[in-house]
Amino acid sequence: MIVLTASQLEALVDRPATERAVAQIFTDIARGAANQPPPTSMGTAAGTGRYVLMAALSDTTGTAAVKLLADVPDNSARGLPTQRSMIVVLDRENGAPVALLHGGVPTRVRTAAASAVATRALAREDSRVLGLVGAGGLAREHVEALRGVRDWNRLVIWSRTPVRAAALADSLEWDGAIEVVQDCASVFAQADAICTLTPSVTPIIRGDWLRPGQHLNVVGARPRPDEREVDSATMARSSVWVDDLATAETKSGDLMLAVAEGALTLQDVVGTVGQVLAGLRPGRTSADQITLFDSVGVGAQDLAIADLLVREARARGVGVELDLNG
Repeated sequence: MIVLTASQLEALVDRPATERAVAQIFTDIARGAANQPPPTSMGTAAGTGRYVLMAALSDTTGTAAVKLLADVPDNSARGLPTQRSMIVVLDRENGAPVALLHGGVPTRVRTAAASAVATRALAREDSRVLGLVGAGGLAREHVEALRGVRDWNRLVIWSRTPVRAAALADSLEWDGAIEVVQDCASVFAQADAICTLTPSVTPIIRGDWLRPGQHLNVVGARPRPDEREVDSATMARSSVWVDDLATAETKSGDLMLAVAEGALTLQDVVGTVGQVLAGLRPGRTSADQITLFDSVGVGAQDLAIADLLVREARARGVGVELDLNG
């Protein structure tokens, strides 16, 4: 069994390979070659934290994996990360332990890769302006993951902390113009594809900002059914795809609060991105259609990126090998 730390994992990241791995696992789920059960979310009255078990099993990788995600909002006041996680990987055939990974790097990278997969599948081919709502580490990762998905010539960034948006813009290597805007609506006024990447608990995106033909990756809200970034009108105006419907029903406040408010029903969800990739559901059907990927995050993504990282670690001789039977 190999143990991999955050710093070791950071050096192993291959973003094009990660996008391919996420696309493959999405397709495998749609075709029945991977098992993606709904997550289990645990909590007690003793604290506000939620502890989420995210599991998956894959024929392609030959592994099973479970991520234990600790979602602890109170950590913000403690100066600690509000989300922490670990990923355990087992051999699919004999159940032997394969790896234990720090979950931070895989989660960040696979989340952005999922947005890249969805953008490639759903955004207009002539999309040229990429918009970011939020300017943290996930925003930077999305720039890296999406830079080759379309022929972007412009990047538009907004953050509730303007100095952070400016710092991100100054630090990026980007072939084209970068503009930091003063209000969130300006991102939607200019961008063809937008990634929402904030831990907002109430809507900061309004449906009347949307323009025909746009694509949205709705990513940032915590995995809680009562928190969201976008309002019900945004969901109602969009054709909605998810990473996994059972997971979205459990964890997506963006979807479930819109359903509770009567803006749409679960039957209005077109399908999963994996079904689009597998040819089982339609993708974009017109240039004017507004497409939205409700990215909640699933255990199969963690399994796919963990397999990729473990293989690369062993090829490079990185990590600590442990014999748990010793």
